[in-house]
Amino acid sequence: MILSRYERMIARRYLLPGKGEAFILLVAGFSLGAVMLGVAALVIVMSVMNGFRAELFDKIVGLNGHAVVQGIGGRLPDWRDIVAQAKATPGVTSAVPMIEQPLMSSYNGRVEGVLIRGMRTEDIRGNASLTGNVVMGRLASLTPGSGRIAIGSRLAESLGAQIGSEVSLISPQGQATPFGTVPRIVSYTVAAIFEIGVYDYDKAYVVMPIEDAQTLLLMGDAAGMVEVQTVDADKVGPILAPLVEKIGNRAVVSDWRTMNAQLFEALAVERVAMFVVLCIIILVAAFNIASSLIMLVRSKTRDIAILRTMGATRSAMMRIFITVGSTIGVLGIVAGLLLGAVFLFFRQGVVNFVQLVTGQNLWDPSIRYLTELPSKPDPAEIVAIVLIALLLTFLATVYPAWKAANTDPVQVLRYE
Repeated sequence: MILSRYERMIARRYLLPGKGEAFILLVAGFSLGAVMLGVAALVIVMSVMNGFRAELFDKIVGLNGHAVVQGIGGRLPDWRDIVAQAKATPGVTSAVPMIEQPLMSSYNGRVEGVLIRGMRTEDIRGNASLTGNVVMGRLASLTPGSGRIAIGSRLAESLGAQIGSEVSLISPQGQATPFGTVPRIVSYTVAAIFEIGVYDYDKAYVVMPIEDAQTLLLMGDAAGMVEVQTVDADKVGPILAPLVEKIGNRAVVSDWRTMNAQLFEALAVERVAMFVVLCIIILVAAFNIASSLIMLVRSKTRDIAILRTMGATRSAMMRIFITVGSTIGVLGIVAGLLLGAVFLFFRQGVVNFVQLVTGQNLWDPSIRYLTELPSKPDPAEIVAIVLIALLLTFLATVYPAWKAANTDPVQVLRYE
């Protein structure tokens, strides 16, 4: 929409009404602020939701793989054959045997439920989710028969354990006696403490060499499962289809979507719901723009009539008032994008400040899984937000501009 010189001049004049029209300027300011807050809220919420999903996906898949091959009854006696078949499957990048079993841990009279994870030493050192998040100690000291383990940071806090502490692991699979089965209790030295960033993992996981886990659980040479990584997590089903046929009834293959279906489906539904609800804020801002333009048209009726008698066309009036309303919308959108970017950059500081002022724990990791507020802006979504805001703003200017264009100068100036 190209404006002539006089149209641009009038549009600039109407964007800053005179002294007697301060109320119109106030309403226009509220409209700009509403657009700014609506756009900022959409950008912030969608970025945080994207970051939450991405962080959860990276941490869950990084530790649990894209899929797992679980043995019937929790045992895989022929795990070496399954590992070889998995690695030979096109699209599979790694296959890691492991043992995973819930047990109890005890230290200094404190008892916590834990999840034992036994892995080969080369797999422990090659797992980026573990090696990249060690806060104390060294994973390299975890060797078969050493009696050393690595535990999560939250578990260490709950037990009061540190590097060098002797933590007892209690297994119900013990020796049978005339009085029943005696639980098996074995003490291990804490050699490393890690913090993955997912509360449930940091609170429960105990990592040890697979040989030690086999000894603790009396499993002999068997493994519990094989963790599989593929080239594309979204295509894990088709990639592993040949492996499922080869395995047959020996084991069950479960991918990350099956194991975490409820969590990721809930996140997807919440993203859509939040997007729709926050779009209503922009819609309300668009109504504010429409109301401010309607008041501007009514206050400028005499000016419009004079312009029409001087030769201004209906289309010129339409362009002037559409430009005024669209300018308010564009300024609000730009301000909203800047506000959203600033908030996302200082998001954790804002959360900490609000927690300090209110005394409330707004980001409890035991409820929200992650230890920090994540963020991952999506350029495509931001473009969509801008386009939606522009469209609603433009539609809000059409009716007031049409009323201005249809002003009858004869009726207005009859008694002047």
